[in-house]
Amino acid sequence: MTTTEHDFAALATELTAMMAEDAGAVRLANSTDLAEQATWRRITAAHGDRLALIMARHGWPTEALVGADAARAAWLVAQHSDRQLDVQRRAVALMATAVADGAASARDLAFLQDRLAVNEGREQRYGTQIGAVVDGRPVPWPCEDPERLDERRAEVGIEPFDEYTARFAPR
Repeated sequence: MTTTEHDFAALATELTAMMAEDAGAVRLANSTDLAEQATWRRITAAHGDRLALIMARHGWPTEALVGADAARAAWLVAQHSDRQLDVQRRAVALMATAVADGAASARDLAFLQDRLAVNEGREQRYGTQIGAVVDGRPVPWPCEDPERLDERRAEVGIEPFDEYTARFAPR
């Protein structure tokens, strides 16, 4: 069965709808209400399951296939598939190939690689995942070779760590 432009347009609509649902529910992720947390988990699991099927059929949903918004939505779904490491691993592998081909964002891949590393209990490479706030200062999950962190961040288009974390600091 061949995939038509109509199919990719429908896929783009579906992915952007998932991103909109995610945006509306993300506040539930850390709610003190367990029912709200469960709602967040159901949403992200359903989205992760669907992304797994999309990746199995089409590979990574690049901007060329589904448009910029839908490609960003696919990344966000993968980013929030924290309890589906197989989905995150597959997304990282496919996205890495897309980045090498110039079809996906190295910056987004770095965020996803860090998210997966933290979820697997490994040190992150780019320091994108914040573990806590201590004395009003965001502290990343452990990072490999922290002395070269900003150098690696620059290589993929991420601002220096201090600039990045300044956005999270209390005002």
